[in-house]
Amino acid sequence: MTLAYAVLGAAFVGLIAYALFGGADFGGGIWDLLAGGTERGRAVRERVEHSIGPVWEANHVWLIFVLVVLWTGFSGGFAAAVTTLYIPLTLAAFGIIARGAAFAYRKSVPTLRMRRFLGAAFALSSLLTPFFFGAVVGGVASGRVPPRIAGGDVVTSWANPTSLLGGTLAVLVCAYLAAVFLCGDARRDGEHELAEAFRRRALATAVVTGAVGLAGIAVLRADAPVLFDGLTGRGLPAMLLSVAAGLTALALLLTRRYIAARLTSALAVTAILVGWAVGQYPYLLLPSLTVEQAATGRPTLLALLVALCVGTVILIPALVFLYTLFQRPPRQPEHLDHSTPQARQAERE
Repeated sequence: MTLAYAVLGAAFVGLIAYALFGGADFGGGIWDLLAGGTERGRAVRERVEHSIGPVWEANHVWLIFVLVVLWTGFSGGFAAAVTTLYIPLTLAAFGIIARGAAFAYRKSVPTLRMRRFLGAAFALSSLLTPFFFGAVVGGVASGRVPPRIAGGDVVTSWANPTSLLGGTLAVLVCAYLAAVFLCGDARRDGEHELAEAFRRRALATAVVTGAVGLAGIAVLRADAPVLFDGLTGRGLPAMLLSVAAGLTALALLLTRRYIAARLTSALAVTAILVGWAVGQYPYLLLPSLTVEQAATGRPTLLALLVALCVGTVILIPALVFLYTLFQRPPRQPEHLDHSTPQARQAERE
């Protein structure tokens, strides 16, 4: 394995992490949007806020990581992509900013009207941001980003059938991951009715995602033939693994085994991304710019790889501790009589 592939592999691991953790984060906002009216959707919104509140900022570390690695290690391909796809990338960036600001401030504003406005901004941004990211992936995967500065059409590069498919699947996958994660969170905290509600959402979203994915085969064959050939060739084992993991996750959801369902759902999404990468190999930008051609000089790649190794030692343990800390079940006060109002209040907190 060359140095360029080692660096790109590190960026790809970051992309998978962002798809899983950031995807579930965005999906929580999608369920916030679909929760219903103020009173009807209160329980769902409180569950979403409680689950993503401690980690929503940390999830975007993966996006920054991917962008910095691509910018530094593959500057030519990165420049070509961002100058052609700057419209959806800018809209996604605005979505992240609007989403974060709304999530941070919506509970602190004094008026109901402003809280509703910020809540709507959070929910809509959670829907639109992954769509635009998926559209970017579709533009790259369909070969609409030429390997030169501003070489592609700034509209059709992302407003095309493959990008529409990519954006739609990104939204559905985010919603599915969030529903699966929230099932376990709700049951862990004793919210069994809410866990059942998210379980039904997860099952329904899985069925819709599968149907869109099957329909997408025809879209890729007609609109992105190079990628289609790669997915049905080298990438076929990964795609079959994704199907098997997805079906297993459905079975686990039906039997209410939520922790195992999380793992298999994550495997299904990871396999899709691996299939895309393998299907596109050896190109960074289809159909002509290879990874080796896009890579910067060896000294830059080597310095970047050393920095990544050092950063991993610091970052990964901190993130693992953060994620596991907030997945622990709430500790019950031992000195309280559980029949008293004080004990019941402590349990809710």
